[in-house]
Amino acid sequence: MTVFIIDCDPGHDDAVAILFGARHCQLIGITTVYGNSTVANTTRNALSICELAGLDIPVAMGLAEPLSATRISGEMVHGKTGMDGAELPPPRSKPIPQPGVDFLIEQADRHRGELVIVAVAPLSNVATALEREPGMKSWLKAISIMGGSTHIGNVTPSAEFNTFTDPEAAEIVFESGVPIHMVGLNVTTKVGIGRGDIKRLRGEGGKLAREIANALHFYLERQISIYGRTIAPMHDVCAWIPYTHTNLIDYQATRVSVETRGRYTRGMTVCDLRGLVTRETGSMAAAEPANAEVAIDVRGEAIIELVLDTLLEYP
Repeated sequence: MTVFIIDCDPGHDDAVAILFGARHCQLIGITTVYGNSTVANTTRNALSICELAGLDIPVAMGLAEPLSATRISGEMVHGKTGMDGAELPPPRSKPIPQPGVDFLIEQADRHRGELVIVAVAPLSNVATALEREPGMKSWLKAISIMGGSTHIGNVTPSAEFNTFTDPEAAEIVFESGVPIHMVGLNVTTKVGIGRGDIKRLRGEGGKLAREIANALHFYLERQISIYGRTIAPMHDVCAWIPYTHTNLIDYQATRVSVETRGRYTRGMTVCDLRGLVTRETGSMAAAEPANAEVAIDVRGEAIIELVLDTLLEYP
């Protein structure tokens, strides 16, 4: 039986991803990491989401800093708490005593060949676990990553936030040999919640849906003011789709290399799409074997319908 751990930094879209994964998959744990806010905030937010939803899932606090870079924060988008806009209940539970990296290693060992890590944050926890316990490379069933892009970034012109924040960690993960699905900005920005969706959550849902709607209202307003978007992207939910609704995202077997040194390209996921046959390129052989299944197209409206239906199922 396939089991899952979500490695996350809640974060508005991370919160929705936790709730989505808990409904559709066998979610056995949550590990947190710095990213959209400090690790103290992201851990508290994960616990509060579980409290709000009535989820009894262990939460393990992970790393507070990237492997070698200076930490940056997503608070410009997600607010000081990482989940501004929502009045989340103070969590009655605490993180388990075991550090997040140790929890990942232990669960990979316990569920050999069955564990998928859904990694929707900087990859520091996952990379550290793979480096500390080389056996994980053969124990894991797969890693599903929300991060990177086939073409455009958001922190820089070429780099997406999660990979830019810790490129060294991303390089370790992509070079690990573990089967990987990657959903990047090239598809996730097409999967978003709009004003009408928020109105629906408030009008049709219970307490959880209304609080998530309040959070998503804040997140949408930030997306409008910063990026000029009309939707709030549900980036992180997309990392679940290969295991829940396989027909909603198209993938291409691709070689992904992570740039760690470029002056203008640090954090870029260089995706060798020459094996993708298009009218413009024809058929060109990729230079190296593929190490990931990379998302190239998405049915965004269908995914959002699934997200809304899932949130509305909660009491």
